[in-house]
Amino acid sequence: QVTLVESGGGLVQAGGSLSLSCAASGRTASRYAVAWFRQAPGKEREFVAVTRYSGGPTYYADSVKGRFTISRDNANNMVHLQMNSLKPEDTAIYYCAADNSLILSSLRQADQYDHWGQGTQVTVSS
Repeated sequence: QVTLVESGGGLVQAGGSLSLSCAASGRTASRYAVAWFRQAPGKEREFVAVTRYSGGPTYYADSVKGRFTISRDNANNMVHLQMNSLKPEDTAIYYCAADNSLILSSLRQADQYDHWGQGTQVTVSS
């Protein structure tokens, strides 16, 4: 069982930066794929980025590629999302999700993840 807790959201002006963190409990957390999703009001939850496992590959949504970076801190069981050059359209609740049994083709699908955090609000003003 893995428990996830997000932190680091807030209000920032367009062009600014924020760093989100996802703290994962559980001894085997490093073996899990950990992803960030986001959901804006009235929209479906969408994939942002994923780290497949500790030391493994990372993947990004086209809308954030080159601006966001996902990384792991294995010593502290944390996954971070560094967000730069933020845009108003990045405004959403950001969720951390984890699963240990996903194939490559499922990594971007929210309904494939078994474990979720409570979410953290990111608001980008224009």
